[in-house]
Amino acid sequence: MLNFNLVQTRGKLYLYRHILACMWIVLKVFLTLTVWTQRMLGCKGSSGTGVRYKLTLATGLLECLCFAGVVFGWASLVFVLKTDGYFSDLCINVTDASGELGSDCSLQDEHYSLVFTVASFMNNFLTLPNGFVYDHFGTMATRFLAIFLYTTGTFIVAFSNKVLSFLLFPALSFIAVGGILFLMTNMQVGNLFVTHRSTIITVYNGAFDSSSVIFLIIKVLYEKGISLRSSFLFLSTCNLIHLLRTLFLMPTSHIPYPIPEDYKYGMSCAISNSYNVEQYEAKRDLRTEDRGNRGADDAPLETDSLQQTHNSENDSFRRCVQSWFFLWHLIWLSVMQLRHYFFIGTLNPMLNRLANQDPVIVSEYTNAFAFTQLCGVLCAPWNGLLMDRHKRKPLGPGVSEREADLHSSVLSLLLTSLQCLLFSISASIPFLPLQYVTFILQVLNRSFLYGGNAAFISIAFPARHFGKLYGLVMSLSALVSLLQYPCFALNKVLGGDPFYVNIILTVLTLLAFIHPVYVFLHCRELAKQRENSQSILEVSIHEISMY
Repeated sequence: MLNFNLVQTRGKLYLYRHILACMWIVLKVFLTLTVWTQRMLGCKGSSGTGVRYKLTLATGLLECLCFAGVVFGWASLVFVLKTDGYFSDLCINVTDASGELGSDCSLQDEHYSLVFTVASFMNNFLTLPNGFVYDHFGTMATRFLAIFLYTTGTFIVAFSNKVLSFLLFPALSFIAVGGILFLMTNMQVGNLFVTHRSTIITVYNGAFDSSSVIFLIIKVLYEKGISLRSSFLFLSTCNLIHLLRTLFLMPTSHIPYPIPEDYKYGMSCAISNSYNVEQYEAKRDLRTEDRGNRGADDAPLETDSLQQTHNSENDSFRRCVQSWFFLWHLIWLSVMQLRHYFFIGTLNPMLNRLANQDPVIVSEYTNAFAFTQLCGVLCAPWNGLLMDRHKRKPLGPGVSEREADLHSSVLSLLLTSLQCLLFSISASIPFLPLQYVTFILQVLNRSFLYGGNAAFISIAFPARHFGKLYGLVMSLSALVSLLQYPCFALNKVLGGDPFYVNIILTVLTLLAFIHPVYVFLHCRELAKQRENSQSILEVSIHEISMY
């Protein structure tokens, strides 16, 4: 017995020594890259600036792809946690109709669903205070908070066990909140590439969705003999990457839009270039207003509605929140997000039910689901290209850039709503092979949903309110997502058959179609008002010419 303990202790020391060695190698590599970056990407010259922009874009994509949204790979992690015996004390022995002794683990499944419910709620709800932190304190402070939360969460999972199963509640919440902060601070990178702004935002959101594949990798490694603790300790060491990127490849404050000429950022450039979005936009609006006042005598007549559209950058945060755009966008996001959360939270018990409790089949479908999540980063650019398709074309006479962006977003909003409807219908049909189609529709819709959400907020509202509005819409949608727990309870009352709950959620997704219809009608009204203004101007010019 003593020899066995000695061997086990030596094995642990060997493992920890290799983990420390990996940490040291990662640190050396990134310190070397950091020194190279600072030498090659100096603050002088447009060439170095362009490379810095591209490096920021690429590393941001990797950060979102490998870390930001891992919590949504929950179905893969549940498989590992069940094997390790987390919440196993909640399983009870029962006797079936044939008299055979079995176990009922429905209460265990309920706790797993509750862990995901709490984590997904915190992921969205805390985005509101985090948005205020981001807008007020800037990128660096927000990312330091994200690194702290993410590191804490991964360490808690690493040192938890089946006796301390309750630690999964704070751990997954910390990981979720830290991940959404990584995404929030990265979406401003789209401001560096004006003609591809919406595309980059949607790609980052697609990468956020695809990062759920990390838990699948952990599951596969677990099946190969790598413990859950080792995997999460490695994730903890990777926070060194986030720290170095925060210091050298991200701004201290924010990236303004549109960016000033020869804009620079990073630790070596912080003294020479430090931008505050609110101050920058206020100065820009003042310059625009002065130009407008100077040319007021020659400007065409405009209706109040058009003036409101053109001066949207002057809108207060309160005015933005009270707008119809915000209300319908919130409903659009909330109903579809609720549908996705219920599907992910009940996926494992649903697969068990359809596969007659066969663990091999359940593992196969769980892996298929996780692999499809990786495709989110491939699907997301389609949405961005839809929203940016007008960027290379000249604007029509009298058409503002915001109006053109809004008009371009209608197709994206409509397609996203249609995808969710099809996904919900497919998920409602209790036929196991059909779930492959459900997985594809789910990842396609998720990549469109979250990318479209961020892109629409950046289009429809002032950039200086982006963090607060993004946080508010995510927080309010999180309150709606709490309805998934009553859905879980109703599902339990119905004997674990989610068919009727799925039908209710499918009907609810029809509300999402209101948003694209409203935006379309708004754009059409703007076009009519512009035509009327133009016709009035032409009549006035004709009357003047007669005299």
